[in-house]
Amino acid sequence: MTIAISSRSPEREEAGALPGFAPLRAPLPLGQGSDDIALFLDFDGTLVEIADHPEDVIVPTGLPKLLLALNEELEGRLALVSGRALKTLDRLLDGVDVAMAGSHGGEFRPAGTKETQALAAPLPQPICQALQDFAQEQGGLVFEAKPFSAAIHYRDRPALGDTIYAFATALAADNGLIVKHGKMVVELTMPGSDKGHAVTRFMQQAPFLGSRPLFLGDDVTDEDAFAALAPFGGSGILVGPPRDTCATWRLEDVGAVHRWLEDAI
Repeated sequence: MTIAISSRSPEREEAGALPGFAPLRAPLPLGQGSDDIALFLDFDGTLVEIADHPEDVIVPTGLPKLLLALNEELEGRLALVSGRALKTLDRLLDGVDVAMAGSHGGEFRPAGTKETQALAAPLPQPICQALQDFAQEQGGLVFEAKPFSAAIHYRDRPALGDTIYAFATALAADNGLIVKHGKMVVELTMPGSDKGHAVTRFMQQAPFLGSRPLFLGDDVTDEDAFAALAPFGGSGILVGPPRDTCATWRLEDVGAVHRWLEDAI
């Protein structure tokens, strides 16, 4: 049995429905590269449901065990690539030892080590303070500071989205930063701090070297990762409703992701 993944290069179009598949250890019918699969997973909106406040997220009881089982099945070729800070992922997942990249790729950590590598410079404190002050001025919006980025969440005030984005865009232009506009969140990051850079770094070293990557993600901030898969012959898997995307396949929601992953072990 084989995993039914298309061999075509990802193109920006509506992603198709993802078919069922055999265990991840099965060879891919791609006719090129390695038969080994590498699996990259976003966190919020992919492995857990998005919460109104980042601290209110509910981690399914079996998720840590599932991740460890997948990591064993894939012989270490599993990595979480999230906008969350690594220390937050460690806390939410009870210290699960798998490879991780946090802060949209600014933080990078191979499995089996506590040492975090920086793929970008830290976000300057004045930028964080400016965003925090602005969030407070807008009626106490949720502000989230990370080592390599800072975000304003506006899920409870959706009408303020354009105002927040305009402020962040001006701040980014004046300071050489990157603006990421996700699901009810606007974030400023340092150049080089994106999920595509993180995936590329993983793919350049063992045990990912020479493998065929799949990336599961739900948000526009995952598009950097989807696009980065092309040189490695990989495929993106969009989680959620159809939209304009670089992903090749699609899963309906977080529940579908869990069922898909559980079938692999």
